[in-house]
Amino acid sequence: MHKGLTTEAAEAAVRNARFGSLPERIRFDDMTTEVEAAPAGGVNASSYDPEGSWKFYSCLALDLGL
Repeated sequence: MHKGLTTEAAEAAVRNARFGSLPERIRFDDMTTEVEAAPAGGVNASSYDPEGSWKFYSCLALDLGL
């Protein structure tokens, strides 16, 4: 019975060392990044190709061959 208490105490010490405290708080500034976006109507607006737009069309009836 004495040996069981020492084993439990050792397990509790290991558990406390591993999970005993919360990790350090991360600042909000460290979690976000700022990226400059392209202006609306820039390169993407002038590169629209109506002939190639069929590549992005999706229709369940056409996919099933109906």
